Amino acid sequence: MSYARVLCVGLVGVTGQLVEVEVDLAAGLPGVVISGLPDTALHEARDRVRAAVVNSGQRWPNRRITLNLLPATLPKFGSAFDLAIAVALLGGSGELPLLPLDGVAVLGELGLDGTVRPVRGVLPMVAAAAKAGVQRVIVPAGNTAEAAVVPGLLVRGVDTLHRLVAFVRDGTPLIEPPVDAPPPSAPGPDLAEVAGQGLGRRALEVAAAGGHHLALIGPPGAGKTMLAERLPSILPELDDEAALEVTAVHSIAGLLPAGGRLIRRPPFQAPHHTATVPSIVGGGSGLARPGAISLAHRGVLLMDEAPEFSKAALEALRQPLEHGRVLLARSRGSAEYPARAQLVIAANPCPCANPAGDDRCECPPLARRRYLGRLSGPLLDRIDLQVRLPPMRAAELMETTSHESSAVVARRVAAARAAAAERWAPLGRRLNAEIPGPELRRAPWRLPGRVTVELRSRLDSGSLSARGFDRVVRLAWTIADLDGRARPDAGDVGEAIALRTGEGI
Repeated sequence: MSYARVLCVGLVGVTGQLVEVEVDLAAGLPGVVISGLPDTALHEARDRVRAAVVNSGQRWPNRRITLNLLPATLPKFGSAFDLAIAVALLGGSGELPLLPLDGVAVLGELGLDGTVRPVRGVLPMVAAAAKAGVQRVIVPAGNTAEAAVVPGLLVRGVDTLHRLVAFVRDGTPLIEPPVDAPPPSAPGPDLAEVAGQGLGRRALEVAAAGGHHLALIGPPGAGKTMLAERLPSILPELDDEAALEVTAVHSIAGLLPAGGRLIRRPPFQAPHHTATVPSIVGGGSGLARPGAISLAHRGVLLMDEAPEFSKAALEALRQPLEHGRVLLARSRGSAEYPARAQLVIAANPCPCANPAGDDRCECPPLARRRYLGRLSGPLLDRIDLQVRLPPMRAAELMETTSHESSAVVARRVAAARAAAAERWAPLGRRLNAEIPGPELRRAPWRLPGRVTVELRSRLDSGSLSARGFDRVVRLAWTIADLDGRARPDAGDVGEAIALRTGEGI
């Protein structure tokens, strides 16, 4: 026998596709040729696989070897094909009977000594295999817990090529996924720790309930960062679909927590203000990697000291905020990552950042305008709530009355989200922030004229854009949900306008 075929999975972005690894051995000058759009890591696989096969006690065929990865038009990245290549090669040379691997997807990187090492992106790879009809997968032992997250699959692990060879030849058992219970999650920051700032707490609750973006402007020490860091603590846990999406992105980035279990808590990302555009939206050589906004998918992206970020990094957020995804085009193909994160911007009102606020600001008016002018109008127009926080007062800081905890606020947020999900179910949406503007202006959701008098006036005067009009209406629905009303009234719209416009950034 000179031909063999083993299944594997290729990954571009978060999209996986079943790949057939073909091997043909022919007479001629010994050598290895790899076709099927391989990258550099795959070209180097010939040396890794040869060393692993020999050091596992198997015979390397002294023949001309042709490796082909189908579909040939799909770019192949990474080292996850090593194990499938080694097994296919041993099958084609007659060393292994491959019938036990019929219909089984095989993933793993090989070390020179024959060990099978964990790889990135196993979760989306295995999910793609299951979608293609594969029912059994063999992955590195370090990835078994991650792969076992996908329902309906029989997952087994291997730590060495020798173990896999023994399984194919003699039926030696492979490694089963761990069944231990997940460790308890450590408690995070709590809203009860935030002194004062009733306006900021209300804005945070509205943002959490509706999935709205938030800008917090205020002097140092006002509590901007403390509030923003506590937004994930009042968000509901991720459902199965969202948890799979978030875990897949972190798997590709190599940031999955130990144990490979589903990420249930909304993620939180807070890049430094020196972060580059690729680190924010994704990029890198070869296959583009996810950036901070994708790692914050279904969670929170905090841009602290936002005016200090480069203008390019801030403007790069505009398209992901609008569409909830990032498309990274490269010469060898495009990678698309989800990016439906809640953006929180925190900024001082001026360069001097006097803790007393505007009363003692030492900056000339032009410097103030230039500083916050780094946050462009089109970017701010996409941020639903724009709140100006006052300086912290001694009475607030020394107050002994206990404030509401994150758990208490989270219950109200969950109830508001449940009401919104039930209302928007016919549209296939769950959050108020996701509802398209035309739907909000169409019966039966269109608000009556007596409720939107001030809102219409602001649109006609130019103080609100059409996008801003729709975002105020979404905020009004969220406020009504939090307060237990079936529809927004004029008071809800008034509060939404105040939360949207603040005092003018």
